[in-house]
Amino acid sequence: MSVAVILGPTIETDRLILRPPTLEDFPRWCELLADEEATRFIGGVQSKHQVWRTMASVAGMWALHGEGMFSVIEKSTGLWQGRIGPLHPYDWPGREVGWSLHPDAHGKGYAVESSIACMDYAFDVLHWPEVIHCIDPANIPSQKVAEKLGSYNRGPRPMPVPFDDMPVDIWGQTRAEWSVNRARLVG
Repeated sequence: MSVAVILGPTIETDRLILRPPTLEDFPRWCELLADEEATRFIGGVQSKHQVWRTMASVAGMWALHGEGMFSVIEKSTGLWQGRIGPLHPYDWPGREVGWSLHPDAHGKGYAVESSIACMDYAFDVLHWPEVIHCIDPANIPSQKVAEKLGSYNRGPRPMPVPFDDMPVDIWGQTRAEWSVNRARLVG
């Protein structure tokens, strides 16, 4: 017998539902992490066995920290579109709102829409003083998302093992900066 436990909140935007991952997300999560282009900046392609462990780690963050990446569900179809959310793994360079979207979701504005909700959650519910985004210097689409949110490039920063060989620029903003940027995004 399998028992599903929802370990965190559900947030709704105009087009999306954000909730902690569940087993029903696994097939589309596998599709995302099997796509060479989609995983180019997040550690590369993973086998289904690796995806299972990755997904379990995200669910575990909710259990251990009360925060973690949300599954992004498209309201109109019910399809899993990606993962996004507040996370702060051990020895990470800061408290991050990060995102990875299924190739089907690219170009629809879902990264910005769900990031706004997650930034609000990080500042208003988790009371973080600042939010970062760890972005590969060659990842132009993620840089554009960060810019739309009002985050700015703070420069390169070393990552912890096993990510220490990945080039990363830290993008981010403070709570006060988000207050100004959030008003701009609404208006």
